Amino acid sequence: MSTEDGPAPEKKPEPSGVDLARVALRAAKEQARARGDAVQQKKQARRGGLRSGARADGRDPMALGAAINRLITERGWEAPAAVGGVMGRWPQIVGEDLAKHCVPEKYDEDERVLLVRCDSTAWATNLRLLAPQLVARLNEDLGHGTVTLIKVQGPSGPARRYGPLRAPGSTGPGDTYG
Repeated sequence: MSTEDGPAPEKKPEPSGVDLARVALRAAKEQARARGDAVQQKKQARRGGLRSGARADGRDPMALGAAINRLITERGWEAPAAVGGVMGRWPQIVGEDLAKHCVPEKYDEDERVLLVRCDSTAWATNLRLLAPQLVARLNEDLGHGTVTLIKVQGPSGPARRYGPLRAPGSTGPGDTYG
């Protein structure tokens, strides 16, 4: 029998009583084996602790990478660890020119904001213009919504000193340091 799209799908026969019994027996054996293993471990623990054997078990040492990944997952540090990796690859993400003048300083996980400091106001302005594209590129690399905003800061100026050569209320050379 065929239809316009092709031959009719073949129906699988329903499992009979014997097949159902085999499946149930297999499941019961697996459950019994699991219970027996648990009882055996409890007996060994009462007799002076578990002893190591030739087979792998949960007490074997872990590889360093696996241990670190497990710790990151257990503590919920996935996003901060991923952003830390981005800070290490900053030149590949933003390009060599921009990386020479702009450095990521801090990531605020609660607000999902990346703080970037630039060495001049001109580079800070340039980065502010590129910020939407960088946010998109970072979220593409880290996962959607990991970084919502890039806060760009220019260079920090010298400490404000007061004295005879300063006018009260003066902010200093704001164009250079601001």
